[in-house]
Amino acid sequence: MTPRLRAALARLLGRDPHALLAADGLPVRLSSRSARSAQTLPRRQFGFDQPLFWVVLALLGWGLVMVYSATIALPDNPRFAHFAHTHFVLRHGMAIGIGCAAAWLVFQFPMRAWQQLAGWLFAGALLLLVLVLVPFIGIEVNGARRWIPLGLMNFQPAELAKLAVLIYAADYMVRKMEVKEHFFRAVLPMAAAVGVVGLLLLAQPDMGAFMVIAVIAMGILFLGGVNARMFFLIALVVVAAFALMIFLSDWRRERIFAYLDPWSAEHVLGKGYQLTHALIAFGRGEIFGVGLGGSVEKLHWLPEAHTDFLLAVIGEEFGLLGVLLLIGLFLWLTRRIMHIGRQAIALDQVFAGLAAQGVGLWLGFQAFINIGVNLGALPTKGLTLPFMSYGGSAILLNLIAIAIVLRVDYENRELMRGARK
Repeated sequence: MTPRLRAALARLLGRDPHALLAADGLPVRLSSRSARSAQTLPRRQFGFDQPLFWVVLALLGWGLVMVYSATIALPDNPRFAHFAHTHFVLRHGMAIGIGCAAAWLVFQFPMRAWQQLAGWLFAGALLLLVLVLVPFIGIEVNGARRWIPLGLMNFQPAELAKLAVLIYAADYMVRKMEVKEHFFRAVLPMAAAVGVVGLLLLAQPDMGAFMVIAVIAMGILFLGGVNARMFFLIALVVVAAFALMIFLSDWRRERIFAYLDPWSAEHVLGKGYQLTHALIAFGRGEIFGVGLGGSVEKLHWLPEAHTDFLLAVIGEEFGLLGVLLLIGLFLWLTRRIMHIGRQAIALDQVFAGLAAQGVGLWLGFQAFINIGVNLGALPTKGLTLPFMSYGGSAILLNLIAIAIVLRVDYENRELMRGARK
């Protein structure tokens, strides 16, 4: 082997070319061109998707800044008078720290371990969804019982249920791959499992989380190869079920009517109040925004400005350009995650690929709903903006989901390098 070829091999292996040549008894002198190349190439390459990592980090940082901007004036309200001005941003930062630590731990687990634990994870999520309904375990906020107090944060089992259904559905499709054309053997059992989760979520009530879980399960079934006719039949049944739930619920019907005419005298100070003030915030932002910290709507006009309606504050302070940038980031993020999933399936890692694509469906659909609600394109629904809105459980599970995607990408790269499983 020539010295030049040996130097190239050394660079690929991340070792010092001089040391590798000397170890083989060859002259250690390299050409100036080879030496410069050896110095400029990195000794070690990252084993996961760096652009995806940095986009998530950018969303987390932007969200932290916006949560501080949206909550800095909350202690002026008598309802939050006992909180410091930095209370919410510090708790949000703590949630990000806990989420990053959890994501690092999750990244260490191979995807085959997640597949083996799929059933147990689903059962654990069901148990927590039952426990949160128990009065002395779950806490009630604004008429909804969705949280279990854990000291550092109030944990929301619905967020864990999204991940649990995702993992369970991916494993389910792998096990049912041979009978995926048969409705009663392939689709009906999964539909029953999602139905049980949905009943527990509606008892809280949390229809938004149920919608996300239904989309995740349906999407994984479709991506797993379920017959298209059966898929559209399932979609029709799900849409009909949600329409029936809205029709049978007075307060849900009122929310739909308020969405259709939020500026009417009947709704502007009632069910349409959040939407009208969100639209006012976007109107004030115009093209370039009023500047970071300059929002007026966050000063006790727009309810839940730091959670469900954080995008309205972004629109007011950063304008149309800021909103378009945010939408672009989520579009790129979703597309990149789906690409990683397709790559895993092409490498015959079907479970890992479906799990990654399930994460893409989860984050993409939830961001789509939140953005649509803030812009008045969709009826008001209590879903947070992934990675950005205030909320410990959502941040924790979003980061865990991204860690799973990065693990899938890491294993894809190992397989493409020819590494042994």
